[in-house]
Amino acid sequence: MNYEALRHFADSWGLLFMVTAFCVAVWLVMRPGARAHMDEAAMIPLREDDDPDAAPLEKQK
Repeated sequence: MNYEALRHFADSWGLLFMVTAFCVAVWLVMRPGARAHMDEAAMIPLREDDDPDAAPLEKQK
């Protein structure tokens, strides 16, 4: 496979892959069931380390 063939492949299928990956990422964030998880993730920087009521994301599932 030479450079021209690889470049043509990346120009056509690479763009399609990146657009598809972007659409999937946006869909995962914007779906209705993700709101609680996104709200919890948004509060991580504001949470105190010694707060006993703050459960890690892994334990909430």
